[in-house]
Amino acid sequence: MQKIFFLLAFFLFSLQLQSQNLPEGFERAKVLLNSQSYTEAIQAFQEFLNPEEYGNLSRYAAFYSASAALELNQIDRAIGWLQPLASQSWSNQNQSKYLLAKAYFQNEQRTEALRIAMDLQSTDLNESMQDMVYDFLIQSSTTFLTQNIREFQDLPAYRAALSNVLSQKNILSSDERSLFYEMQGMGIEGISQGKKNDVLDIVVILPFTDAKDPRFGKLDPGSFTYELFQGIRFGVRQLVKEGKKVNLVSFDSKRDLAHLRNILKDPAIANADLIIGPIYPDEADLVSAFAENAKIPFVHPLSNLGDRFSDRAFSYLFRPSVEDLANGIVSNLKARNWGNRVALGFSNSSRDEQLSQFLEAKLAAEGFNLIQKSSLNPRNASSFLNDLRILPSRDSAKVLVDQVILLSDDPAIAQPTLSYIESVTAEVPILVMDSWLGFNFANYEMLEFPNFYFISNNSPHFGTEEMEVYRRAFYDRYLVFPSVNSVLGTELIYWLDSFSSASSGWELRENLKQKDFLPGRLTWGFDYKDSNSNQYVPVFGLEAGELKPIN
Repeated sequence: MQKIFFLLAFFLFSLQLQSQNLPEGFERAKVLLNSQSYTEAIQAFQEFLNPEEYGNLSRYAAFYSASAALELNQIDRAIGWLQPLASQSWSNQNQSKYLLAKAYFQNEQRTEALRIAMDLQSTDLNESMQDMVYDFLIQSSTTFLTQNIREFQDLPAYRAALSNVLSQKNILSSDERSLFYEMQGMGIEGISQGKKNDVLDIVVILPFTDAKDPRFGKLDPGSFTYELFQGIRFGVRQLVKEGKKVNLVSFDSKRDLAHLRNILKDPAIANADLIIGPIYPDEADLVSAFAENAKIPFVHPLSNLGDRFSDRAFSYLFRPSVEDLANGIVSNLKARNWGNRVALGFSNSSRDEQLSQFLEAKLAAEGFNLIQKSSLNPRNASSFLNDLRILPSRDSAKVLVDQVILLSDDPAIAQPTLSYIESVTAEVPILVMDSWLGFNFANYEMLEFPNFYFISNNSPHFGTEEMEVYRRAFYDRYLVFPSVNSVLGTELIYWLDSFSSASSGWELRENLKQKDFLPGRLTWGFDYKDSNSNQYVPVFGLEAGELKPIN
């Protein structure tokens, strides 16, 4: 394709020059170039490079000289001739840019070449340019392609090359896997209809079953996904009772990406005002990429891992991101002023490992002293506290820290921790995730000291009249009280209703920007100001059996 382009460019240039009285030496140089006598051609064009003497003809001489230099692999000389031509306004400026991009690619200046490719997208050279981009990038390293995707993701050839390179790898890192699914999502046709009506169309995509695992081939009413969906469906029914027009369509992703790609082609998706789910990272990355293309808001209902959505315009977390959690924790520590010595324990989950990294940086920035940071498991949970001299005796007076932060939702870590703390005789603030409130083996009111504090992750606001009415209504319908996942599902629908309105065409994205803190109906509230995740992260203490924010 590039050879064809060069011959075509030579032909077009020749036509443009036919009307001019060309010097005999210039005609001879063209013949030498056309006969592939590149060294002689460059020498012959040399005398015509002076713009003061030859005017516009000098530009053609420079272009042809650069073309010959590229054939001789004299790339620096070619770039030297082409850079001025590409920056000047003349009839063949775009052709000069094209050839300069080729020179940059051959000189391993890929970023400069790609920026030219971006500039030529709206020209008649775009097709040839995309072919060149693909041919060079398919030989590039995965590292280069993944590091620069955000700048050049609008180039179809870049996306195609990255997808091809990633598909050839046997093992992908988590970031590479995320990008691979994103590239797949970008390839799915699906454009929002941009409708303006008073019906709120919600699509839910959740892994109700697993096509690859016969143990999960049928819908399980006890699964967290079913509980979440049950809450979502209940919330939709409540809005309908309030006179709202809401349409809910659900799909089973089946933990099968090929199946999910087909789901995204369904007309119901194109008509959606909002997509909720899926859950797992590979599926969420694919749907997020699709949502950005289609300009349909996508909300991950449970995750805290929002870094991969941070530069997206239509992808949101319903919960706080790990960065939000870190900011909220440190803000509450500063407000209580227990001291500056901190110990940090975390499980090996992706969320807890990332959160520990954000916390470490945030604590240091705010003047805290991180005395100990350790990975936790069921075997070392109690010894972690013991090493801090939080002891089952009066010796705890010599505790090495002023507060402890434990990042885990694992009951196997919580249980030995609680058993150990029951015998502790010192008052040491221990911050844990709010999931610890739901463990049936936990009885915090029986502890000698109120050591435990709970980090909100969209915590349910129990004890309010609204919550009691909700719980009774839920029980009347399903003969079971709502789980935390069901509460979150219903609150997600209430949240959507609060941030949307039929008058604005259900423009969730614009409405989020315009509101500050919003109290929740079933949780403690939301703050999405200039963010794609909930920035409101209170920390609670227990007072007479009730949760109270400590700040």
